[in-house]
Amino acid sequence: AQRFNHQFSETFVVPDAYVGETGSRIMSLADPTRKMSKSDENERATLYILDEPGQIGKKIASAVTDSEPVIRASPEKPGVSNLLAIHSALSGQTIDQLEEHFAGKGYGVLKEELTEVITESLRPVREKYQELIQDKTYLRSVLAQGAEAAQKRAYKVLSKVYRKIGLPDRSKG
Repeated sequence: AQRFNHQFSETFVVPDAYVGETGSRIMSLADPTRKMSKSDENERATLYILDEPGQIGKKIASAVTDSEPVIRASPEKPGVSNLLAIHSALSGQTIDQLEEHFAGKGYGVLKEELTEVITESLRPVREKYQELIQDKTYLRSVLAQGAEAAQKRAYKVLSKVYRKIGLPDRSKG
């Protein structure tokens, strides 16, 4: 898109990336030196939006920490730092606030509270998903409306592209 726009003038919209301050890079629960990935072979390494509370609890309980019984974020503690980053992203508390909150407490307390924060954050999404997935008629209508809107927009852009590169407009036929 950028190359086409540079050569033929503004045609395509190039979106700006949005990266939030917290939670922009969540690491694997099994190997906190790697990014969390849906393609990870270890199912306990990744949290999914539709995970049930029990699944979330098992994944967080098995998340990698370390042997030092102090809850603080630091490069030497990637597992704990990752859990604090997830908590911060979902709860809105700063890492400093969380470190203070968990001072003198063990990893079990952190993991239990984090499980609750994740579960409650994802609950509305899971509930809405369950509601929508049951209504097949509604889903078909949304898909049809989306396809129609996308097709209209694509025709407009394709017409522009054809004009700009000097081809006859064949987008509608």
